[in-house]
Amino acid sequence: MELIIQIIAGLLGGNAAGAAAKNVSLGTAGNSVVGGVGGLLGGLLANWLGGAGGAGIDLSNLDIGALVQSLAGGGVGGAILTVIAGMVKKALVK
Repeated sequence: MELIIQIIAGLLGGNAAGAAAKNVSLGTAGNSVVGGVGGLLGGLLANWLGGAGGAGIDLSNLDIGALVQSLAGGGVGGAILTVIAGMVKKALVK
């Protein structure tokens, strides 16, 4: 469940970054794919740094902190990877 939340947050973060920075946007599909991957990586990194220990989100004992950590890590990771990929693509086109 935690990975799904991170990927969705990354999708949203990637599309938000693409909308905010039009010059590095990869298009809706590109922003979504790169944002999803970035969300997964960012969420995993946030869990690792935050000391979640791989426990994840257990729906029987919902941990709001883990949920917020997954959303924030996924969204930020998706946005950052989308901007980086857009900048690389722009540099290669020149």
